[in-house]
Amino acid sequence: MSVLGEGASPAVAFVTLGCAKNEVDTREMGERLLDAGFAVVDDPARAQAVVVNTCAFIQSAIEESLDAIFDAADLPNVVAGAPLIVAGCMPSRFGDELATELPEARSFLPCSREDDIAEVVSRALGLGGLPSGAPWRQPLGCGLEGESPAGAPFAYVKISDGCDRRCSFCTIPDIRGPYRSFSVETVARDVARQVERGAREIVLIAQDTGCYGHDLDEPTTLAALLDRVAAAHPDVWFRVMYTEPDGITDELLDVVAGRDNVCSYFDIPLQHVSATVLRSMRRRGDAEAFRALVGRIRSSVPGATLRTTLIAGFPGETDEQFQELCDFVAEGLFDYVGVFAYSAEEGTAAASLPGQLDEDEKRERAQAVRDVADAVCTAKVAERVGSVCEVLVEGYEEDGQLYGRARCQAPEVDGVVYLESGEVGQFASVRIADTLLYEMESE
Repeated sequence: MSVLGEGASPAVAFVTLGCAKNEVDTREMGERLLDAGFAVVDDPARAQAVVVNTCAFIQSAIEESLDAIFDAADLPNVVAGAPLIVAGCMPSRFGDELATELPEARSFLPCSREDDIAEVVSRALGLGGLPSGAPWRQPLGCGLEGESPAGAPFAYVKISDGCDRRCSFCTIPDIRGPYRSFSVETVARDVARQVERGAREIVLIAQDTGCYGHDLDEPTTLAALLDRVAAAHPDVWFRVMYTEPDGITDELLDVVAGRDNVCSYFDIPLQHVSATVLRSMRRRGDAEAFRALVGRIRSSVPGATLRTTLIAGFPGETDEQFQELCDFVAEGLFDYVGVFAYSAEEGTAAASLPGQLDEDEKRERAQAVRDVADAVCTAKVAERVGSVCEVLVEGYEEDGQLYGRARCQAPEVDGVVYLESGEVGQFASVRIADTLLYEMESE
């Protein structure tokens, strides 16, 4: 097919799988394409090139990414010749073997080369160079098609990439490489850019936010970074996700407690509470240490909201260790609990451990922990009935229902607040009248 009309801007569309960190990567790749003179469109069927930004953290994510790749390959424009580019975690994890397994793709772009997206797309389109001298060139940061001029009500900002922890179940160090903090200036610029576009909440993310800054030429901390950006934008909410237990420092607690615009919200992946299982995971801590951590947080930041993630069915997990996990969740120390069935990933140390449980047993254990979590966590949500809270108005459901999020709700994972009135992108003070599971309804 002819990919370009005379004088037309070559259009690229993204399909993004996985977590918020991948969403940020897609946004940054889109901005590089815009800066180079490409257009970025929402509909893959309208594009001259399609980029599928994949996730490969666990097997289910790989399968979802493959489905997205095959769906993209079946688009009429791709069938007719528009190049399909596979980016992100799958090329990083599987390397050269992916080209053999996925002949549908024209090019592969691992995480480490995503800065080269414009050159890769240009070669795939046969342009012979970047179109940056064209009269329709768009400047960096102008926004992607489909965004309002003011931008979205919230934005994710990555503060680092990679991970050094080498947990026995995790593929991230192989996919993303070693931990690399982005400079304070880089993060501050990204925050300012998102605020300029209209973001009223900034969510700082990384594989491990608590490690931020230790590797910089002038070492710093997550707390110092958070304090700086929160001070620079006092009318914007700030939230931190993915902070390991040892990243919850007294300095961080002081910043969260001392800054009105920093959400009193802590996302702390524990993964398990049995000391034996945690050592097998190559992690530290135990139930007693985690109880003490929760106590320290709640003492320093009264009213704090706590989220965690847990893995059920890890190799060698005994009935007693599984029950210890359920009992810990039942204590109601956390407001939100995400639960995953263990996934044996090729190349990880845990995949070769003895005591592997069958898939049905892992699923059943994960569901049992979810059931306990739902019982205690939805009860904690219901305790908010009658309280007054500030809500960021986010948008409308398909049926026209207006909704937003309170400070106790992180984007996309903790439910929403349904509203009677409000303006998208603004804050509203509301009284909670009712709850349904994790959702809240205002008067």
